Amino acid sequence: MIKLLIVDDSPLMRRLLDSVFKAAGDFEIAIARNGAEALQQLHSFKPDVITLDIQMPEMDGLACLDRIMIERPTPVLMVSSMTEAGAAETLEAIGLGAVDFIAKPTRAISLEIDGLAPSLVEKARAAAKARLRLTHRLTERVRARIGEHIERSPLPATRPRAPLAIAATGDIMGCVLVGASTGGPPALDALLAALPADFPWPVVVAQHMPVSFTGPLARRLDGLCALDVREVVRPMPLVAGHVYIGRGDADLIIARRASGPIVQPAPSSPDFRWHPSVDRLVDSAIEHLGANRLLGVLMTGMGNDGAAAMTRLHGEGGHTIAEAEETAIVWGMPGALVQAGGADIIAPLDEIAARVLDLVGHP
Repeated sequence: MIKLLIVDDSPLMRRLLDSVFKAAGDFEIAIARNGAEALQQLHSFKPDVITLDIQMPEMDGLACLDRIMIERPTPVLMVSSMTEAGAAETLEAIGLGAVDFIAKPTRAISLEIDGLAPSLVEKARAAAKARLRLTHRLTERVRARIGEHIERSPLPATRPRAPLAIAATGDIMGCVLVGASTGGPPALDALLAALPADFPWPVVVAQHMPVSFTGPLARRLDGLCALDVREVVRPMPLVAGHVYIGRGDADLIIARRASGPIVQPAPSSPDFRWHPSVDRLVDSAIEHLGANRLLGVLMTGMGNDGAAAMTRLHGEGGHTIAEAEETAIVWGMPGALVQAGGADIIAPLDEIAARVLDLVGHP
């Protein structure tokens, strides 16, 4: 049985979540009405996974998460609103150590909960098996045990952005295609922040997220990276040294115009389960750029999106990197690529950027 702690100040939300997970049959459930009760249950109930509301009185979800990750690191799913403010808070929560998030229904909760139930259960099961990075906030955990005062870690400082010496028009030498899902935002932080401003290829990212989250994600990454990061909301030319984040709840494809290759949003295809679809992105890139000009990077995520197309990319002469199991929060997507025999390189997260730089020929 999976020990699940539900933390929410709404009696209705607690009752609905409790019914969803009880019906699944493999959860032992405890309830907390606020952050203080959650911290008590953290040590008495010892949950395998926690659903944690962000908006709560007295101790909000971010403050509670902060304490959880220091006192007893546990996989946490944030319960977030679909607003832009909710997205920003959720990304902050993921930076603090949350594994993933559950989006609150946009209409009457009781009417939508049945449709959301399979996704909620799937995410909770995956989160319960997630590998939390043991080094995450280790210093703060040690200080907490010896009673020293702790302040929340500041966000990384913005990196200086150097001007590109590469033309912003015409064709490109190649393109990096990145796929991620559960645990993806901090993995993207680690990969993209390590790439220099004169990186010679564009980078296109399919991160599974709702539409209200991908804009804030792109802006956050733009502040952390030397590269120019933007959400793809319309057709855009592919330019070296730029990062393109797929718009949530849609797909992302590469096409070609007379002026050169472009990246553009596309309505989500029912042929693919997850969106933005990594498989669809990679297939479109192979069609319009050729496999030998592509580098695929598949990082942490639930499911197997990207594995089939990147295996094809590998077989047709492109290069592929899969995140190693020891650093992936959930090794579903990169694990599927490895198991299919489609990974040229299997590397821990902190080595992927160096491998990318080697493969694109950056000194």
